[in-house]
Amino acid sequence: MARDHSMPEQPTTPISYKSAGVDLDTYEQTMAALPPLMRRTYGSRVLEWKDGFAGLFHLDDKIGLLSRTYRDPVLVASTDGVGTKLKLAFQTGRHNTVGIDLVAMSVNDCLCAGAEPLLFLDYVGMSRDDPALTKQIVQGVSDGCIEAECSLLGGETAILPDFYHPGEYDLAGFCLGVVERKHVLKGQDVRPGDKVIGLASSGLHSNGYSLARKLAFEVAGLGIDSFVPELGRTLADEFLTPTKIYTRSMKTVWRHYRVKKIVHAIAHITGGGLIDNPPRVLPEGCALALTKTWDIPKVFPWLQSLGNIPDDEMFRVFNMGIGLVLIVADYYADAITRYLREEANTQAWIIGDVIEGDRTVSWAKSAS
Repeated sequence: MARDHSMPEQPTTPISYKSAGVDLDTYEQTMAALPPLMRRTYGSRVLEWKDGFAGLFHLDDKIGLLSRTYRDPVLVASTDGVGTKLKLAFQTGRHNTVGIDLVAMSVNDCLCAGAEPLLFLDYVGMSRDDPALTKQIVQGVSDGCIEAECSLLGGETAILPDFYHPGEYDLAGFCLGVVERKHVLKGQDVRPGDKVIGLASSGLHSNGYSLARKLAFEVAGLGIDSFVPELGRTLADEFLTPTKIYTRSMKTVWRHYRVKKIVHAIAHITGGGLIDNPPRVLPEGCALALTKTWDIPKVFPWLQSLGNIPDDEMFRVFNMGIGLVLIVADYYADAITRYLREEANTQAWIIGDVIEGDRTVSWAKSAS
């Protein structure tokens, strides 16, 4: 039977980009609202390029890193996203805090190399252009950059019809930092006898949300706006608490020890928790013996009770109240902890020791 190869009937009205889901006029409206959110993060090292295709950041031999001068600088880069925590932003309509999470996840990683965060870039992908929504998201990114003391130098907003569900979006962030080569932290100076300091998290941060949401919504049958007596607030308030950014905490430490190399390694406690992350900065022949001496936020035992989750699983999925780990010289551990508490407004505890071992984490019976 012969096939009909005739041309399809032409539409009576022209097909436009707007009819396909991308409105360039609305996109221009969105972009016009973002420069003020970026400029509030700028320092003297940002060189503005109006309508340019990239951001410009000035490096020269007079730039000081915490009152030092770079002589042999190393650039440090990191990228990350927010994960399924975004689902909660969609549910609640609260979009002005997940940008802080986005900054935190990359900035805290750069800090682990001993770096000073310099600049940040973001990527926002959504189904249709929404100026108000985009401004909320970038407001959070801008707030995070202020906290991280870095510049929001640029970004990309991609409109992808049929790729994302209406009202949903995805985020990616990119941080660039710098550190003097001789101050790069790779764990090479860690040795048995060093102390482990844990810096408090603000809660779940941006990890373990697939399990947390399953426990709260499916197992407990709660809604996002449910008030939880054990937590003293709603699930939305608890689950959307932004990830803590540790730039100012670390700058407080560096300020007191500008010459001495007393911090031997830093680990960001993200997916994998306290079980998988600290060993990444340990050299061969070293292990950690931790003690549960810190205040574990209420959200973690509450989630654990909902699912009867073993301790090992909890400490591998969640940060359990420790967002950053410092491995420091024994002699300075007490002073560093005190500086963090008194000057950086960061709760911190000595939570263990470096011992001889094979790059593992174990639990000591008592504090040393």
